[in-house]
Amino acid sequence: MIIQPGIAKANMGASREDVTFEDHPLNPNPDSRWNTYFKDNEVLLQIDKDVRRLCPDISFFQRATEYPCLLILDPQNEFETLRKRVEQTTLKSQTVARNRSGVTNMSSPHKNSTPSALNEYEVLPNGCEAHWEVVERILFIYAKLNPGIAYVQGMNEIVGPLYYTFATDPNSEWKEHAEADTFFCFTNLMAEIRDNFIKSLDDSQCGITYKMEKVYSTLKDKDVELYLKLQEQNIKPQFFAFRWLTLLLSQEFLLPDVIRIWDSLFADDSRFDFLLLVCCAMLILIRDQLLEGDFTVNMRLLQDYPITDVCQILQKAKELQDSK
Repeated sequence: MIIQPGIAKANMGASREDVTFEDHPLNPNPDSRWNTYFKDNEVLLQIDKDVRRLCPDISFFQRATEYPCLLILDPQNEFETLRKRVEQTTLKSQTVARNRSGVTNMSSPHKNSTPSALNEYEVLPNGCEAHWEVVERILFIYAKLNPGIAYVQGMNEIVGPLYYTFATDPNSEWKEHAEADTFFCFTNLMAEIRDNFIKSLDDSQCGITYKMEKVYSTLKDKDVELYLKLQEQNIKPQFFAFRWLTLLLSQEFLLPDVIRIWDSLFADDSRFDFLLLVCCAMLILIRDQLLEGDFTVNMRLLQDYPITDVCQILQKAKELQDSK
């Protein structure tokens, strides 16, 4: 799934000439493996851009893994790494983004003042693999196996804490299999939350819009004064709860705190109902500031959440749960 079609068949015993004759990079046939290969590059470029900047507050993902994929790194196999594939792709001169609507946007880097993602971090020498490259492979394989959703920005923030947890396990026997374990857990987690990433389902009962409204209806039940204040200021849940719910709060707190929150979420039988209560608890814990603030101040509070004590938040969520 991640190597050039010609190399794949050549390694199965066919000569490179036969492979080229049968299928070649300029083949316009939609069934051409080369055609698929080049289309996949659009997805890969977006994944690459996102994983390179994963958890920028820590250096972990830029460091080399102790357990790289030797099959790919072995020079005798002629396999290219995904990193190399990104560098060589003909699309590398453009920025590619695929949003939740499925729209692919491409723009020239000359129009963008920010540096290219390829140059954001120092590349490790040959024979080494950074942790972000392992995450990149997980997301790319997931996209290949699930073409209906493929890759959407934000999935990198879901897989990051999972991989970090496995890859830092003190037991080296477990740490060695971090990539496979992460892929398994990420696939299972996405089976439960994938509807959040599919725009066509937004307004269905399993979609993100319904869940955001549920945060407000829960708040109305628990703290009607705060609910009315947010309504009066026309602060819609889309302005903040969309990110909170879609990314499971992974952007609101530092990584160790995110892992602590996820422990509670995944341990709860009704884990995503509990997530709604956590979001509601986050609002109630800053109710005094929200009741005093105007629209601008409150938007800043909600988009840059001020409380860092996640245990306090979880305790409040549990109280809300018990008071049902």
